[in-house]
Amino acid sequence: MSAHPTDPGVQAHPEAGQRAPAAPRKASEKSARTRAREFALQALYQHLVGRNEAQDIDQFTRDLIGFHKADAAHFDALLHGCIREGQEIDALITPHIDRKLAEVSPIERGVLWIGAYELRHCVDVPWRVAINECIELAKGFGGTDGYKWVNGVLNQLAPQLRPNEVGRRP
Repeated sequence: MSAHPTDPGVQAHPEAGQRAPAAPRKASEKSARTRAREFALQALYQHLVGRNEAQDIDQFTRDLIGFHKADAAHFDALLHGCIREGQEIDALITPHIDRKLAEVSPIERGVLWIGAYELRHCVDVPWRVAINECIELAKGFGGTDGYKWVNGVLNQLAPQLRPNEVGRRP
């Protein structure tokens, strides 16, 4: 059985004038915003652990391999916004955590900063997407079950930061 040239998932094969099956998307392909969040987390780690200045971290991060594939504007918003609002974000997070803020790993804290910042300021990112992206960050960079904890904290913050959107839950 042969694929019709107008079927979705079929690419043109220039030599034969026919269409060959499209290559499946690689799991490693990430959106520019996902990459921006990953670079922002690495940058926030440098700030939280090394107390490096935002501008120095920004310059360093932009020189890293793969940064050109990231959404630079979203990276800027996350890095500079999280650092600028760090104390406010910590104040939002603290009532929802089960330990002292000083005991939270810098990775989990950075992920929570990103999640809280996106929930507060990035209304173009649906609240569930913001939380899911942070869960993936915590899975990729954090401790074994840190993503579960991050999920729980951000799910408590979401109704506070996005009451109208979260209130429309199905």
